Amino acid sequence: MAGGRNWIVIGTLILAICVLGCLAPAGDQAEEGKIGVIVSILPQVDFVEQIGGEHVAVTVMVPPGASPHTYEPTAGQLREVSKAQMYAKVGSGVEFELAWFDKIRAVNRNMLIVDCSKGIELIHGADEHDHGGADPHIWTSPRNARIMVENICAGLIEIDPEHEAEYIANRDRYLQELDALDVYIHERLDPYTKKRVFLIYHPSFGYFAAEYNLTQIAIEQEGKVPSPKVIQDCIDYARQYNLSYVYVAPQFATQNAEMVAHEIGGRTVFIDPLPLDYSATMRSVAASLALEMEY
Repeated sequence: MAGGRNWIVIGTLILAICVLGCLAPAGDQAEEGKIGVIVSILPQVDFVEQIGGEHVAVTVMVPPGASPHTYEPTAGQLREVSKAQMYAKVGSGVEFELAWFDKIRAVNRNMLIVDCSKGIELIHGADEHDHGGADPHIWTSPRNARIMVENICAGLIEIDPEHEAEYIANRDRYLQELDALDVYIHERLDPYTKKRVFLIYHPSFGYFAAEYNLTQIAIEQEGKVPSPKVIQDCIDYARQYNLSYVYVAPQFATQNAEMVAHEIGGRTVFIDPLPLDYSATMRSVAASLALEMEY
């Protein structure tokens, strides 16, 4: 019953915001003349701000510490949607978007929708719960991040062609930064030719693993709490590959990961799949994975 009441409240808020949005003057569409851009997850905030600079005001729907698999938008966020000019969706099957995007779109039919996954080949992975079999975590691959940045840049130019040259220059500069990130990751991981396996609770680094020729073993599968058999299988894999670390994300509970780490005489290590500072965090991820491969 509580869940039903929540849907009624959210539906009422959406209706009210739609009405208010229709009555709002065009001058209120963005803060101080900036382009109001909505994104689903934190890495996209970085991408949009790197390209748009002072011309954009970005609102993220899934805030720090929240999971895009379970988060529900607030009334304040929906008000920001009603004023936005662009929504850059991930587009790869993130549960937040599958559950909420039609309702979010209804709040503001006039905003440009940019699909950041356009041009990215989706892969199948361990996390196939409600994704039609596709792994939604496309942004964890720097190569995919480049494509997402290109798509965002094209959207900003469509909305604001007056600053096209600036957006292109910002895009090119950031793409060089992503190229440097790719070089760094290869330098950290390529020397290890034998042990290229890592154990993680939530399977959010499948695209990263595919790009850098690694094998990701996930404790959580199909979005479900792992069964005793799955946990035992992971313990057996860890022992087989002589693994010492269980990687966990700040957005997920760590109890089962800690259990596996205890059984293998190892420890848990945090790596964040939803970074605000994309390049710095992905460098940290590579360095953390290199720790596992060293032993």
